[in-house]
Amino acid sequence: MGRIAIVFPGQGSQRPGMARDFHDGFAVSRAVFDEASDALGLDVAALCFADDRRLDLTEFTQPAILTAEIAMLRALQSEFGVSGSVFGGHSLGEFTALCAADAVPFDVAVRLVRRRGALMQAAVPAGEGAMVAVRAAGVASLDLSGAVDADGVDVGNENSPDQVVLSGPQSAMDRACERARELAGGVEIEFVPLTVSAPFHSRRMRAVEADFRVALDEAAPRMSAERAALVTSNFGGGFHTGRRDDLLDALERQIGGTVRWTANMRALIPVADRILEVGPGRPLRGFFKSLGVEITSIVSCKTAEKAIAA
Repeated sequence: MGRIAIVFPGQGSQRPGMARDFHDGFAVSRAVFDEASDALGLDVAALCFADDRRLDLTEFTQPAILTAEIAMLRALQSEFGVSGSVFGGHSLGEFTALCAADAVPFDVAVRLVRRRGALMQAAVPAGEGAMVAVRAAGVASLDLSGAVDADGVDVGNENSPDQVVLSGPQSAMDRACERARELAGGVEIEFVPLTVSAPFHSRRMRAVEADFRVALDEAAPRMSAERAALVTSNFGGGFHTGRRDDLLDALERQIGGTVRWTANMRALIPVADRILEVGPGRPLRGFFKSLGVEITSIVSCKTAEKAIAA
């Protein structure tokens, strides 16, 4: 297969039953769910497979997705012979990528993201925040940050040249979208409200960054910053530097900073012969396609078998 980049989607890709076929089919995947359950003190398999309302609560969503993705990855490695050379992940997915690169042990990562999710949810009361995807040809080249800053709205995600996400107060979002429309001039533009519980990756999240830094500092002795150099940084845009302080700073500031996913893709594309998306959904495929790159999305055992046979 040559050099493989493996990328992981983040929050919003969760679904009931995610990774169940891997769990049922492979002991190595079941072991991941067991390890997560032990680390968190809850039945993560039941959370992911049953009709559990907590799956859409950020505190539980984040460790559930990370567990499902690592369970899938471990089976791909042991049963299908897949070996990644470099890694990337969108928002929460960056923690999966760091785990996949052996930069953060799985039990550490799953506890970190549960804490991260709880802090992010607590930062803004439910119903007060909003996120809206803005889609238009070349929209990322517009100065949307400058246009919406006065409204208290930020560009939370730079997903592709043709899609960014605005994040901020619900009360200001309509006005911010109108400013975006004015800035786009005659270009056709689409606004898609996202189903989220808080304005992630906006200034409203920065209030909890210091608390998350405490958790990061506690976990730091078990991290390998050198291995993190194989993973792209959402906050920095390129690969992590390999220095511990830089890694901790980037993960802390990622909570309130813009997810620079377009820059991450541009960093990964030149160093990989093939790119695999591994997770319960396939949102990253379209972003890579906007850069003219086709990737393979693995969301089930069946798609894994097809991908490896290709």
